[in-house]
Amino acid sequence: MSFTKDAWASITSTYQDILDHPFNRELGEGTLKEERFQFYIKQDSLYLEDFARALAIAASKAPTPDDIVLLLDFSKGAIVAERSLHQFYFDFFKIKLDAEREPGCFTYTKFLLSTATHDSYQVGIAALLPCFWIYREVGLHIHKNAKPDNTYQNWIDMYSSPEFGAVVDQAIDLTDRVAEGVSAATREAMMEAFIKSTQLEWMFWDCAYHMRTWASASLHNS
Repeated sequence: MSFTKDAWASITSTYQDILDHPFNRELGEGTLKEERFQFYIKQDSLYLEDFARALAIAASKAPTPDDIVLLLDFSKGAIVAERSLHQFYFDFFKIKLDAEREPGCFTYTKFLLSTATHDSYQVGIAALLPCFWIYREVGLHIHKNAKPDNTYQNWIDMYSSPEFGAVVDQAIDLTDRVAEGVSAATREAMMEAFIKSTQLEWMFWDCAYHMRTWASASLHNS
């Protein structure tokens, strides 16, 4: 079995939790409160900046010119295509990017940047894959079940689109290629990174739904 098939099998429960999360259920129903989505879209904009940086770091470690180009294309796509989606919602809601990285975003992006920088190329690639793959699967799932006249239809259309799906297929293929012939220890580290990123995907949506900030975290712990 390929690495990615093993990896997906390992996160079945977490993926179901992501589908069942009220953020994604309510987004599909069109009932998600606007302030929750606005919190999310600001954090996601900040997330994508660091995601693009992590992809560029991975590109600097890639062993072949083709994979350098591929990863840099991924990095550029994270900034260009998805930022366009964010700008649509900034204009729609008449908001601007006036936030810092709150706990859910901060924790996830620091993990990606640290892993891409300090771990092996293979482990970095495994850590980056869930952001592609989880979003496509969630987008496709919501697209099948979304209510009509949905405020969040542009978001749904983006992540369920064939164009985004093709990028995800490339990321899956890259991950399987870099996993070929690695040691058992490296494969295990890749699996751990993939699982951790998937858990952080869930946490990102959970923090957005509850609009968790550093201030609210401090209050909760006081």
